Amino acid sequence: MPVSPFDHPLLSGLLGDEEAARHFSVEAEIAAMLAFERSLAEAEAACGVIPHEAEAAIVMALASFRPDTPKLRAGVARDGVAVPELVRQIKTAVGEPHGQWVHFGATSQDVFDTALMLRLKPVVEHLGLLLTENIVRFASLEEQFGGRALMAMTRMQPAIPIQVSDRVRAWRAPLQRHQQRLSEQSGRLLVVQFGGPAGTLEKLGDKAELVRAALAARLGLGDAPQWHSQRDALADFAGWLSLVTGSLGKFGQDMTLMAQAGTDIALSGGGSSSAMPHKQNPVKAEALVALARVNATQLSGMHQALVHEQERSGAAWTLEWLLLPQMVVATAAALRLAAELAGQIESLGH
Repeated sequence: MPVSPFDHPLLSGLLGDEEAARHFSVEAEIAAMLAFERSLAEAEAACGVIPHEAEAAIVMALASFRPDTPKLRAGVARDGVAVPELVRQIKTAVGEPHGQWVHFGATSQDVFDTALMLRLKPVVEHLGLLLTENIVRFASLEEQFGGRALMAMTRMQPAIPIQVSDRVRAWRAPLQRHQQRLSEQSGRLLVVQFGGPAGTLEKLGDKAELVRAALAARLGLGDAPQWHSQRDALADFAGWLSLVTGSLGKFGQDMTLMAQAGTDIALSGGGSSSAMPHKQNPVKAEALVALARVNATQLSGMHQALVHEQERSGAAWTLEWLLLPQMVVATAAALRLAAELAGQIESLGH
């Protein structure tokens, strides 16, 4: 049993999503942190906080900078986060007299949280595209088979006749609502974090808001007051992830039940059995149910991570790192599997 099935060499073929996962790689994380430091120097120079000569030296050093990752790993073990060691290495690369202006006025959480937003931005776009694909697939099913008959099942018992379109709409409509939710959430989620050691940006004085706005603009993120200990946007996003996988899990559950009956649906490409060659197991449908339950379970941990002590919590912050990447990849995998499964429906209803 692997530590994480989402990037396991074998299990990720079913449960993973390469596009979502690559934004949580160490390469993506370091690139995003370096983008923060470069943009911070540019924003502070533009606002007259640091000398333009220092900006030029920092930007030039970062253009060819390659961090010593073993030292970063040791730094995490020592400091709890890679940023202090990363900043030390950047300052050495810049050299004197300009190294003192690297990371000026910022704190580790500014770097790490903003780097997370920079990586979540393409992730949100990817999830949105996958969501749209599923909506289109369900619309196609309704167009092909919507007028056919099905027996409604209430509390797992036959009820009254319905049309295929009635069941397909129950799969599609929640996804359309999730699409709207994602649009509404993105503006609150994808914002810069810049507050300095205790959220006051005291080193920047009356230029603090100007620098923050300039930093956000350079990074392509929204401008917002610091949110070091205010994690509701991330918990809200985690809730969205769980809602999506929950809705897709309902689709998967319906598919397994229809496949069990064997009279309402015809599927291509089912999974084989090592002992029973005649079987076509509804593997993707089962995975959708499992992924829904994983995210529902992980969501409680993201709500636990809302509890920050005073101006910063190392424990709650670390809890987010353990949970959010897996929830994102689980959601991307579920969206991918659902679209593939919908495409394998050859007949639905009578």
